[in-house]
Amino acid sequence: MELTFNHNGKSYLFDTSLAYDISLSVMRSSPGANCFYTDKPIYESYSAGNFVGNVALGGACNVDVITFTPHGNGTHTECIGHLNDQGLFITESLKECFLVSQLISISPKVINQDLVITLDLLLEAGLVLDAQALIVRTLPNYDSKKIHDYSGTNPTYFAPEVLQWLTDNQIKHLLCDIPSVDREDDGGQLLAHKAFFGLPNSPRLDATITELIYAPSTIIDGYYMLNLQIAPFQSDASPSRPLLFSLKELAF
Repeated sequence: MELTFNHNGKSYLFDTSLAYDISLSVMRSSPGANCFYTDKPIYESYSAGNFVGNVALGGACNVDVITFTPHGNGTHTECIGHLNDQGLFITESLKECFLVSQLISISPKVINQDLVITLDLLLEAGLVLDAQALIVRTLPNYDSKKIHDYSGTNPTYFAPEVLQWLTDNQIKHLLCDIPSVDREDDGGQLLAHKAFFGLPNSPRLDATITELIYAPSTIIDGYYMLNLQIAPFQSDASPSRPLLFSLKELAF
């Protein structure tokens, strides 16, 4: 199916059958991407009385019990509820599922032995402020990102002023291929998170951050329609599945 839409005075088309999946799954048979020393996902068959939820063990159907940590296992999308005690859930924050987005690639800068995404790097990557969502892919873009355990490795993070700048310029949704927008161990300050969610003075209840995506190098930088899918968990975060669709500008 092909859909057309208007954005900033221009018309575009995208094909819903041609999606790029940039999510990392909560893996069943391999560790998958993991961070912050969280346990690996556990899949078990549900059982009660004479019922066993495993066809291979003689059950009538498969029924899984899955134990995992959204913030530590695979791609996840979080809201302001990650940082405050107001009880806001991701299902309440993410109000739009189709978002015009821009994908950019950045080679982080080495600062005091850390790998940091700075504002000058963001601007040099060609960011144009006419999208609702920004997708940041870090370079080099190794396939090993899909199964990497980032725990204790001090991975790449954003300088807080970057997320403040995005907030000031009305970017409401940020997606990135790193475990956290903040430094792995920053003493609990979470300054980048707080800047993007407008805390403490100007809370952005409809902003989201998606971490641990993986955008293969075959997907070129540019504009896409983003379909940001989440599971309906009443939690500050949910495992998510962002899909990208190439856009074709229409001339009339």
